[in-house]
Amino acid sequence: MKITDVRVRKVAKEGKMKAVVSITIDDEFVVHDIKVIEGEKGLFIAMPSRKASDGEYRDIAHPINSETRERIQKIILEHYETAIAESEAEPEAAAAEV
Repeated sequence: MKITDVRVRKVAKEGKMKAVVSITIDDEFVVHDIKVIEGEKGLFIAMPSRKASDGEYRDIAHPINSETRERIQKIILEHYETAIAESEAEPEAAAAEV
């Protein structure tokens, strides 16, 4: 399994959720609505979920083992950090052009 595309949409509102991400696997399968969350121990991902009739949230799609989850999380967080760095550089570049 190879993640062939990662799309990061930053969240404008203040809060724990920092971005919503879509990943493409092997250029054949897409998973939308993976959330980048800021927790007490740093950033982590939350897989797409739905509220069940008992009020609990259950993942709709998720990795079967911890190694795969860690690999997906590492790739997503790398892309998130790059997106943040690029968005911070844009105002500086625009100011330099003026």
